Amino acid sequence: MKELAQVVAVDGQRVTVSTQLKSACSGCEQNTTCGAGILSKVFSDRHSTFVVKTESPVAVGEYVELSIPEQQVTRFALLLYGLPVVTLLLFASVLTSLTAMTEGYIILLSFSGFAVSFVALRLWFRLRDVRVNQLLVVSTPAHPSP
Repeated sequence: MKELAQVVAVDGQRVTVSTQLKSACSGCEQNTTCGAGILSKVFSDRHSTFVVKTESPVAVGEYVELSIPEQQVTRFALLLYGLPVVTLLLFASVLTSLTAMTEGYIILLSFSGFAVSFVALRLWFRLRDVRVNQLLVVSTPAHPSP
């Protein structure tokens, strides 16, 4: 997976880069008539800024290409989308078979486990941020302009 980013600041090997957040609407043919497409144009000036390490010499204002292996993106996506659903189903089945609670409590507790799994994933991803930065490769793009 590759993304083009602009260098905002340089501090030795630590480089602050800014990328523009994209929506799927930019590639859709119906984006001028669809409500979601119109809203994506209204909120189109969204940027993400973060710090990466690189040994390549870069200058402020220069564009760099950020890349991360597809397997890692897939693994993180499966965790983010799959684990909460598995947690919800696991809580529901365990509570149904092991307790004599009413259905309303089981549903409430299952959704509570679902929410807790999101919070746990958020904390875990913050700790993994260091590893993601190690997987990220910063290089000079073949086409320097965005």
